[in-house]
Amino acid sequence: MPNGGTWQLRREQTPLSNHTYKTDAVDAGRRAARANPPSQLIIHKADGTIETEYTYEGDPYPPKG
Repeated sequence: MPNGGTWQLRREQTPLSNHTYKTDAVDAGRRAARANPPSQLIIHKADGTIETEYTYEGDPYPPKG
């Protein structure tokens, strides 16, 4: 998530780390998401909108039924 000139990795709105480069933040996010399944990684653009979403294990969509 963009954060005033840096990129911030958050877990449920709690900041975990700040990174100078988006690629570093995405890499850290992937490691964190893979280490804590089921989880979801949401990557944002510089304007704060969602760019991409990844789900790691246990994707609840589509729902059963």
